[in-house]
Amino acid sequence: MAKKPIAATVEELLRPTVEELGYILWDVSYGKTGTEYHLEITIDKEDGISITDCERVHRAIDPILDEADPIEGSYRLEVSSPGIERELRTDAHLAFAVGMVVELRFFAAKDGAKTLVGALSAADESTVTVVTPDDVEHVFPRKEISRIRTVYFED
Repeated sequence: MAKKPIAATVEELLRPTVEELGYILWDVSYGKTGTEYHLEITIDKEDGISITDCERVHRAIDPILDEADPIEGSYRLEVSSPGIERELRTDAHLAFAVGMVVELRFFAAKDGAKTLVGALSAADESTVTVVTPDDVEHVFPRKEISRIRTVYFED
């Protein structure tokens, strides 16, 4: 049986506590930056996240992580907001962003461009559909997209 990735293990471990506190567990990522390992817990709620929210969640999850000890070795724990321009990595992220303006980055150029900006109109496990400002609908296989993020434009 394959070992579950660290981020998935941590997400499963922390989701009940984060939700009990009234937040959405937006994302969990684990990786090495420079010489340090980082565990980043990204939280959200309808009216936005403050530094106080991040501190509250950090204090609540730190003892859970210490007790369960899902990560060998030392790491830096960070709790943050996904921000107004957020990366969309999961099906739930894409469902959240339907109707929002997004930027798609492709592994290989499409019609001479490696990026495309438009309104996300649909997404499923295999495709993403965006409508560009000229009202043209584009459907792309998700496997051809390296990154999707929301884009904020001030009116």
